[in-house]
Amino acid sequence: MLRVGSDFSGVGAFNQSLMRLGVEFEEVFACDMDKYARDTFIHNYGEPKYYPTNVYDREIPSDSLDIYMTSPPCQAFSLAGKRLGKDDKRGVLFFNSHEFIQVNKPRFFIFENVKGLLSDDGGKTFQEWVNMLGGKSVNGLPVLFAHDDAVPYHVYWKVLNAKHHGVPQNRERVFLIGIRDDSDNHFQFPREEHLSKRLKDVLENDVDDKYFLSAERIQYLIRHDANKNILTEDIPNESKTCIACYYKQPRDCQYLKIKSATAKGYEEAREGDSINFSVLSSETRRGRVGKGVAQTLDTGCNQATIDEFRIRRLTPRECFRLMDFPDTFTWKVSDSQAYKQAGNSIVVSCLVEIIKRLDLR
Repeated sequence: MLRVGSDFSGVGAFNQSLMRLGVEFEEVFACDMDKYARDTFIHNYGEPKYYPTNVYDREIPSDSLDIYMTSPPCQAFSLAGKRLGKDDKRGVLFFNSHEFIQVNKPRFFIFENVKGLLSDDGGKTFQEWVNMLGGKSVNGLPVLFAHDDAVPYHVYWKVLNAKHHGVPQNRERVFLIGIRDDSDNHFQFPREEHLSKRLKDVLENDVDDKYFLSAERIQYLIRHDANKNILTEDIPNESKTCIACYYKQPRDCQYLKIKSATAKGYEEAREGDSINFSVLSSETRRGRVGKGVAQTLDTGCNQATIDEFRIRRLTPRECFRLMDFPDTFTWKVSDSQAYKQAGNSIVVSCLVEIIKRLDLR
């Protein structure tokens, strides 16, 4: 039975991956400070025997784990954030995970973070991570002069995109895999797969009217043709009406024109595409439409789709499906918290493919 533990455990994507693989494991600890995420975690897996709220207060077990999973908050390194890097107090949480590895010496560790980490401070932040985690080798190349504080691990890193691993979401995340020096240190990341599942395959039927966008939001989102300025009150009931009819869209209703800072001034969105409705007032935003896939889910999950030429946001269940959580996974929190939990999580299939390639004998 594997001994595992995780920091920044969220709603248990790591647990889901182990369960899917049929791996028997003892959860030595999990750790997360978000009370709503903790509620969802306990609701699905039961309460771990040791479940601290703060990584600075949690004890480091003396017996080495088989796998240590950590995903320090990514806001400090996200392209969408302020890019304060390790000067942001959330950024230095990396060093807490590094200390855990130094003391506990797990057989394997897995780090996950946003792709923006690679370019933070001109790449220096990520290089520091690699230097301190890979004291023996990095991506198969031996380290000749190790950092003074480096842990003796063989590190492999790569950016994985969920849409290349069976999930219809364009979500790039960097994964760092550490293998202790006394273990088989050969590792290969999974190859990219052809995506057969599309966004339409995860959509629910008979969605509640509350998920359909308001006329005010639609006003900002849909491109108006010349000499045609639609007022909000002109739409009799946007949740039950074909919006194309009110915005002078193509007569065959094959697509909607979504405002975008492109040469044409719009992007074409068809049924089965995703539409990002964040910052609707922006005049410079482009790339709002995901063709057949969802765009990267964030903590607001402000993405919509076309449902019989009505526009509705993705439901929490659809967002968790886009993180590759099964429908047996449930929650008791509000929609806003469920969206946050989905956007903060890790795509389960990516973890599954990584763990499958670890020598867990």
